[in-house]
Amino acid sequence: MKIDLTDTTSSKINKALVQGRRAIGTPAVGMVLTLVIVTDEENAYDALKAANEASREHPSRTLVVIKRVSRTPRARAQARLDAEVRVGAEAGTGETVILRLYGEVSEHAQSVVLPLLLPDAPVVVWWPVSAPLDPAKDPLGALAQRRVTDTYASEHPVQELSARAEAYTPGDTDLSWTRITPWRSMLAAALDQVVCEVTSVEVEGEEFNPSVELLAMWLADRLKVPVIRALSAGPGLTAVRMETSCGPIVLDRADGSLANLSIHGQPDRAVALKRRDTAELIAEELRRLDPDDTYASALRFGVDRLGDESRATAPSGGRGGAAGRKTASSDASPDAGSPDGGSAAPAAATDPAPAPAPAPAKKAATKKAAAK
Repeated sequence: MKIDLTDTTSSKINKALVQGRRAIGTPAVGMVLTLVIVTDEENAYDALKAANEASREHPSRTLVVIKRVSRTPRARAQARLDAEVRVGAEAGTGETVILRLYGEVSEHAQSVVLPLLLPDAPVVVWWPVSAPLDPAKDPLGALAQRRVTDTYASEHPVQELSARAEAYTPGDTDLSWTRITPWRSMLAAALDQVVCEVTSVEVEGEEFNPSVELLAMWLADRLKVPVIRALSAGPGLTAVRMETSCGPIVLDRADGSLANLSIHGQPDRAVALKRRDTAELIAEELRRLDPDDTYASALRFGVDRLGDESRATAPSGGRGGAAGRKTASSDASPDAGSPDGGSAAPAAATDPAPAPAPAPAKKAATKKAAAK
């Protein structure tokens, strides 16, 4: 059932919700939380679809806040609120209210949302795109116990992680972190099967993917070992290689669905590690409403600190090893790979004296043979 309201108020929206419940024969409110989605018109459909699918596990009242941009100064001066109320089959197992804010009312979205929150029920705010730098200080974020963002949707995902670490408040979380939950579970289970000490780790994935960085920071923070970030063509995370005192442990997923777990001294096994859609990620985040201390610890480890360790310990082989070696030698002289061995280039860079006159050809050939 759908009820369209034009130029309305929060009080009229609440009355429409009661009217809709009575019309479909469910006067009782069986919702467990309020999910507030702050998005734009372009991404509203996908976000609402994911929320409706997640409502099968978490029946909730979903409030979709869409701030409409007015084109003329006169239109911007006119405040208006339009709403679309959905109950029954149109809203999954919960209730849905789509709020479109025009003019000055878009700057006070919290005053529209507050009367629509379920009493004595937790509130979760989700920004599918264009999340604020400090979600806890956002007017809508201040109403929530949990604030969900998605670093992958930002313009500079890796740099966004540093901003999230500085502004972190208990209750913040990121769907980029949620995406690596199966990887963390699988790696922890693999280490439980051996009694070995991990010496180094290499995490391989596509470029500009914050989930790869978060997994690398989590491993570095937990294992206290150097972690190398290697590049691949994707999709997403492709491999994790851990060097241990008992031999290597490799979790390789090349196709985005089926992974291969290899532990030294044991037969290889295939494990399901498919990439999950947004509905599954949101459903996982709604299962817990307490602060995620593990995410906070990994986030505060820092991308920059991870980069320093990557340059200090480059791998010697394996897929993606060339990318790690390239990172390790990024500070070297561009002439270091010259056919003459590369030993004269750094010395020339540090010696202020003019270069000596070229030696005879025979002597040069003798020096080259000695260098080889």
